[in-house]
Amino acid sequence: MDLSLERPEGYLFIRRVGERSITVVDRELQTSFLLAPDKVVEPWAVDDVTALDEGAGEAVRALEPELVLLGTGVRQRFPSAAFMAGFLRKGVGIEVMDNAAAARTYDLLASEGRRVVAAFILPRTESSD
Repeated sequence: MDLSLERPEGYLFIRRVGERSITVVDRELQTSFLLAPDKVVEPWAVDDVTALDEGAGEAVRALEPELVLLGTGVRQRFPSAAFMAGFLRKGVGIEVMDNAAAARTYDLLASEGRRVVAAFILPRTESSD
């Protein structure tokens, strides 16, 4: 049996999710970032769900998504009700999940041509200085 690697065309896809990094196409990202089918916005200045504020939400909404997938790290953690309400007031759906689930869901929706944005929170790596 022949196996061949098929890469999706027309959108940025997630190849791998680790505890402290996510690989988009062939690039490993180690800081929080936003991912739309046509662009990566990095860094996204959020390293914990408790740091989500109106400014962080505006950066996501600037990408004009119809749906936002919020990846909160290794485990699902919900942001404040005020943060969530900022999306709902603008008519933008938002789903909260762990990074692995957000990556799988993003890849599926992006492959369908949906205007989805995934916002991934990755923990800051500690300096060894």
